[in-house]
Amino acid sequence: MKKTIDYYLSLPYRLEIVPDTEEGGFGARFPELPGCVTCADTIEDVVKNAEEAKRIWLETAIEDGADIYEPGIDSHLLDYSGQFKLRMPKSLHKSLSEHAKQEGISMNQYCLYLLAKNDATYTSGEFRHVS
Repeated sequence: MKKTIDYYLSLPYRLEIVPDTEEGGFGARFPELPGCVTCADTIEDVVKNAEEAKRIWLETAIEDGADIYEPGIDSHLLDYSGQFKLRMPKSLHKSLSEHAKQEGISMNQYCLYLLAKNDATYTSGEFRHVS
């Protein structure tokens, strides 16, 4: 089913509005529509301009056959496959394999658990870089 401009205009795209502290007025963008930006002197005008910019952006994307991301889809995640190749010492491979067996899970699941746990620690600020 080919999606129409009316379909996309009916979707709840998130509009971000920020004040322009240097020149005055406001800037606006739709994060799911890369490059769809506008500005105006007042909030009312920036909202109106943003809706017009969104329509033009969507019409152009449809005409060009470009990808149009729908709200709620993090377009930045589309750049990642969820896979990568990792080389490690044989001794570490053995250790990870044995620990996974002890836990009754695959080595892939065990490594994912370890990475997620460590990444959460890093993200929370508990992980400190030592130089």
